[in-house]
Amino acid sequence: METDIGVERGAPATEPVIETRSITKSFGHVQALRGASFRAYPGEVLALIGDNGAGKSTIANVIAGVHPADGGELLLRGNKVEVGSVRQARELGIEIVYQDLAQAPDLTVAQNFFFGRELLVKGPGRFIGRVDEPAMRQRTKEAMTLLGAQVPSLTVPVSALSGGQRQAIAVARAVMWAKAAIIMDEPTAALGAKQTAMVYDAVRAAADRGLAVILVSHDIPKMIEFADRMAIMRHGSVVAQMPTEGLELMDVLTTMLTAPKEAA
Repeated sequence: METDIGVERGAPATEPVIETRSITKSFGHVQALRGASFRAYPGEVLALIGDNGAGKSTIANVIAGVHPADGGELLLRGNKVEVGSVRQARELGIEIVYQDLAQAPDLTVAQNFFFGRELLVKGPGRFIGRVDEPAMRQRTKEAMTLLGAQVPSLTVPVSALSGGQRQAIAVARAVMWAKAAIIMDEPTAALGAKQTAMVYDAVRAAADRGLAVILVSHDIPKMIEFADRMAIMRHGSVVAQMPTEGLELMDVLTTMLTAPKEAA
């Protein structure tokens, strides 16, 4: 359908969880985002694709509160919100998972799940900051089970795990804390086939829980196969949004390379 954000085809008949309207962002003299607009809906995986420098990671970081936008609007379930920091984004229920994971390698799986959000014991011990390790392990186990993610032990340091296991932990942690959306920036770029499959299973499980999953990726064939819809970026703008069902690779590449900035 024709909307204020260009051509949006195959959108669910429901309110979007995340909507960006004409977001702009510059770094010095470089204009990274030039009025980027798109919508992400509950229960879907939205692939955000484009050539290098198209603005994919920048718009992801704006939504996640890493970089404040210079202009435009961000809406959460139809309401305009201000996201000036990662903390504010998390308070709104938005989590981001990076390729480098941002994990503490010497901490255990459970400790990484609750890093910066530790559970304290009940009673007098909480006043001296005593951490409730058993409760943290139990909630971590529940989150991992929910996504079908497996690790040898919740008490081993994450540095002892494979890349796929660490990435699955990052997804599961985001799902545990997210209430609205998860943004993933190239989550499988450095992984092998088996590890990549493990991560994609966790991503699909996150969407099945009703979260909107925004997946930044260079792997266009995989996104056509895996994602529900695709938003194509070019020169800092979203030039098209479409369902992936029946989509051909050549159509995507043609749109990426030739679509004008102001239309799809």
